[in-house]
Amino acid sequence: MEAARNNIVFLSVPESLRGQFESMSPGEDSDFSIDPAIPIPVELPPGESKLDLEQLSWEMILSGMIRVVADPSISAEDADYYRHFVLAVKPDILEEFTEAAILKARNGDYDLALEITGALRGLFPASPVVLLNTALILENRAAALERSGREEAAEAVDGEYESAHQAYRELLALRPPFPDGLFNAGFFYMRRQNFLKARDCFSAYLALEDKENGARLPRDKRDKAKEIVKEIESRNLDDEIFREAYDFIRLGEEQKGLEKIRTFLEQHPRVWNAWFILGWGLRRLSRWEDAAAAFKTALELGGDNSDTRNELAICLMEQGNFKDARKHLEAALREEPENVKIISNLGVLALRNGEDDEAAAFFRTVLELEPEDPVAREYFGNA
Repeated sequence: MEAARNNIVFLSVPESLRGQFESMSPGEDSDFSIDPAIPIPVELPPGESKLDLEQLSWEMILSGMIRVVADPSISAEDADYYRHFVLAVKPDILEEFTEAAILKARNGDYDLALEITGALRGLFPASPVVLLNTALILENRAAALERSGREEAAEAVDGEYESAHQAYRELLALRPPFPDGLFNAGFFYMRRQNFLKARDCFSAYLALEDKENGARLPRDKRDKAKEIVKEIESRNLDDEIFREAYDFIRLGEEQKGLEKIRTFLEQHPRVWNAWFILGWGLRRLSRWEDAAAAFKTALELGGDNSDTRNELAICLMEQGNFKDARKHLEAALREEPENVKIISNLGVLALRNGEDDEAAAFFRTVLELEPEDPVAREYFGNA
């Protein structure tokens, strides 16, 4: 038995245990057989530094194998052996672990969800489904951090989105193309305001349909992709100037971003997304009145969503218009009931309006959703 490394020990299979392992082997119809010459990785229980052979369990063995298959220090031959071992003993592990990862992500436990998909990537290195689930979890984790509204988290948000972006780049590089990867990547780029790239993804997705050879896409996805491509092209959202404006403002160069988006609006004055970008840049410069006017135009032109209303409410609040600010925040909250930014802004609004009990209730809700939220923590620290 080797010394423990990263809570893993490699167990040479002695004669006294070989019968036990043989009884654990898959049925006769499997082409896998246990090789007693290859050491077995075993994960030690938490807090343990040595293996008690009497406590050896299948869970410890499988967990050890799952952890080492992606270890670069393990030879490719041994990793492949451990991979086949796990799949022979637990053939439904892909479905089981995928469901577990999705459940953890839905509950906000993104780190554990990614740990699970990381294990699956070791077991199924060629699986595009595992890669897509990883990308979606990374994107959701970034979005959750962004919804927290913490300005100091801006760099972390960019880093999280870049991790998701890397996963999507891997998906887009697959050959043959993976349809669901293209489809979901399109939405990722839309949320990042990169409509040119989104259009390319959805167009590539639609190009996979070959009616003559029987290659059909799901009708609902096909129709949605067509609708999005048409909308992007009709509103000129694939214009590079629009993307440059968004990037400049996101990176803190508001003046350059405002110049770009105004150039875009000169040519496309009825694109609500552009008015939103304009308002966003002006709001970051504390030009509350001008920003509010831009967000109102975005609403009028079709941008009636929680983001626009939340941004408009911030501007109205700073102008002292608490009544209208609350109206827009409540409308935004109806659309996204667990958006921490919106709930926190309602707390700030109540506080400014002298409604301390209501403010406390909002901040308490914020802490339930985001325990590290600085605004809510500061409120209760000063209460």
